[in-house]
Amino acid sequence: MELEKLFCDVDDFCSDFEKKWQRELLATSDRKRHKKFNLCLSEVMTIIIYFHQSSYRNFKDYYTKHVCTFFDKYFPNLVSYNRFVELKKSALIPLCWYLHLRRGQNTGINFVDSTSLEICLNQRAKRNRVFKELANWGKSSLGWYFGFKLHLIINEFGEILSFMITPANVDDRKPVPEMTKNLFGKLFGDRGYISHKLFELLFQQNLQLITTIKKNMKNRLMPLIDKILLRKRSLIETVNDQLKNISQIQHTRHRSVCNFMVNVIAGIIAYTYQDKKPSLNLTIEDLDSLQEADFLPDQTLALAII
Repeated sequence: MELEKLFCDVDDFCSDFEKKWQRELLATSDRKRHKKFNLCLSEVMTIIIYFHQSSYRNFKDYYTKHVCTFFDKYFPNLVSYNRFVELKKSALIPLCWYLHLRRGQNTGINFVDSTSLEICLNQRAKRNRVFKELANWGKSSLGWYFGFKLHLIINEFGEILSFMITPANVDDRKPVPEMTKNLFGKLFGDRGYISHKLFELLFQQNLQLITTIKKNMKNRLMPLIDKILLRKRSLIETVNDQLKNISQIQHTRHRSVCNFMVNVIAGIIAYTYQDKKPSLNLTIEDLDSLQEADFLPDQTLALAII
């Protein structure tokens, strides 16, 4: 991700966003000071997003040792680290809108999954005050943790279509109807999304829910293309892994809820700028050939039994 390209994109967005934002603000009779910051909004957003594609694991080291040393020619009005932490809060809403514009294209092939977002060590969960009455206990494949869940929907090109953050104890199926309002086609998920009620609800939205089955469930027939795409569901797990290990959306040093949200959203935005995203590399010819194979009854019966 090139710094200049990132800044140009963000600055174009901010020039349009700030005008609309000022028009939508409710007017009050109180007099307010509109003091300009040394760093403009686009500069603050660029520095925050670029951190998630750097090799630094700590934002303070990144800002004090990298930004202040090598980026002073790009940002001549840099402020102190403590002041920049205060400015991060003003970037939350613009980052949310910018992420909305960075969403991928709905192709009809969708994958859904959730991943844990730990906010502290388990031993310190009872002493955590920052996320009191917000975070909760949840259980992942690695065991119990205290924090939140990131629910994610992507297409076959690894592009993010929708996401939601909930407490860790929320069922994976609960946010799906809200996340899939503008989607169509087929939605592939794991066993945690098995629900007849959810299937019927999504079917009314022109979206077919396809999941693997549990051991105590009977095998069922499905089209060959659905069976193959269901086996490729690990694509979204790769995306989750990159968000947590490359974009660094998870760490246990948060000092405010607002900065936690800024960190997660900026990390997802940084992922959208990756040149090579995890992808199935399916062409239109591949999809057409798989759909044609569904009309061959012998192949379908032999391969489509889970």
